[in-house]
Amino acid sequence: MKRGRFRLGFVALLIAVFVPLALVLRRPGAPPERRQPPAPARPGPRSASPGQAPRPIAAPARARARTCVRVIDGDTVMLDGHERVRLIGVDTPELHREGTPVQYFARQASAHTNRLVAGRRVRLDFDQERRDRYGRTLGYLWLEDGTFVNLEIVRRGYGFAYTRHPFRYLDEFRSAERAARTEGAGLWAAPDSIGTAVGPPA
Repeated sequence: MKRGRFRLGFVALLIAVFVPLALVLRRPGAPPERRQPPAPARPGPRSASPGQAPRPIAAPARARARTCVRVIDGDTVMLDGHERVRLIGVDTPELHREGTPVQYFARQASAHTNRLVAGRRVRLDFDQERRDRYGRTLGYLWLEDGTFVNLEIVRRGYGFAYTRHPFRYLDEFRSAERAARTEGAGLWAAPDSIGTAVGPPA
């Protein structure tokens, strides 16, 4: 009787030890780690190549619709409500400065701005500074077709990029002036006529 109990106890002990061990040994190993292929890099914004037209700058949604009632000179216009606007980032040769003779290409610059905006609907936006020392509104203008008036004047060679003070689109204006110089556009067609004849910016 005792021997039978001993055998049963021994068998139970074997089962208690070896069955869990067998289960552990038979458990499949963790699957090898799968390495995901790297995601393709997203192309960043492309800058314009030499000779390629720069990316258009659209009017911000906040820009207000106005009407240009008169062009004063190449870089200053009058909007409805008798608001005189000095275009940011552009300086054209002097046409009406007191004590200063009409400068080279001033009439052509004024005529170009007149063709662009006189009597037309425009959109007006601002930068950090809203007024200059003469009380004029400092602004950017866009036509209804999306033309950025300030930049167009520089791009066509009817004015200089006015970079004395920082503004939102300074790099684009510098690039536009460089391109106009290279192409000999507008006033850059006869660079010797510019030189010291152009006075300090208004």
